[in-house]
Amino acid sequence: MTTGLSRRDLLTSVPAAAALVALPTATGAPTATVENRFRLALNTSTIRGQKLSIIEEAKLAAAAGYEGLEPWISELADHEKNGGSLTDLGKLFRDLGLTVCDAIGFAEWAVDDDERREKGLENLKRDMALVAKVGGSRIAAPPSGMTDRSDADYVKLAERYRMICEIGRNEGVRPLAEVWGFSKTMSRLGQAAQIAIDSGHADAAVLPDVYHLYKGGSDYRGLSLLQGKAVPVIHMNDYPNHPPRSEIKDEHRVFPGDGVAPIVEVLKALRQIGSEGWLSLELFNRAYWSRPAAEVLREGAEKVKAVIAKSGV
Repeated sequence: MTTGLSRRDLLTSVPAAAALVALPTATGAPTATVENRFRLALNTSTIRGQKLSIIEEAKLAAAAGYEGLEPWISELADHEKNGGSLTDLGKLFRDLGLTVCDAIGFAEWAVDDDERREKGLENLKRDMALVAKVGGSRIAAPPSGMTDRSDADYVKLAERYRMICEIGRNEGVRPLAEVWGFSKTMSRLGQAAQIAIDSGHADAAVLPDVYHLYKGGSDYRGLSLLQGKAVPVIHMNDYPNHPPRSEIKDEHRVFPGDGVAPIVEVLKALRQIGSEGWLSLELFNRAYWSRPAAEVLREGAEKVKAVIAKSGV
């Protein structure tokens, strides 16, 4: 591995940077290049506590009006391990009208330890293959294994992210640099964007989350500096006033509109930059896990649609 980007890398990074950063038109507004609507997806963590199979989750999501699904890699691996065909599972998703807009994995692609990182890259390639089998084209790439590192070298992280983008291009699955607000690495939108931009890769993109933007101290206005192509998916949720940001955890997330997050402003920012518009409902609320899954999904869909309507975009 090199310790810095070469002159050639820097030159080739220009198209990627242009794709990631919003370029204003003559009127001052970025140009949208996708259909002008948001699309609702389900991150399966939202009903994890009900302990359903991925097939049951998909059927309930489709019945509740979701257009997309964001499964966890562990669910896909378990389905295959138990004798299920991922190709057939992907066909079922499509028959239900569901697009696999992203998938959640935790491969350690970013760590400094060479041996751990090599294993992490092997795991990521395996995970991407699972996603491709069900027809997915994206996977989350959070800073797994780096959550306690406040001294991360962002040039090296950019190089490593470029490497997984290359792996992703070969596998047909695009890795999204995921913001983790609780982490000491990539806790802020700007850090994830820096890694993506400095990677110099045309497929570079970020995966923000309403809760994680708050947890990590990022202002939602930062989204306005990115191109929509660079933000194809965002995790949708809300958070309450209490506990305070320093103490709030994943389990405190609530339905969009039930908390104090500036969700309407977030949606306006996404529409301004021409985001592809996948809004994936991702919650870890134990109170929701204790309720019937179908009921939770219906309420979640209704509340996301309500904030979209309130945003007027």
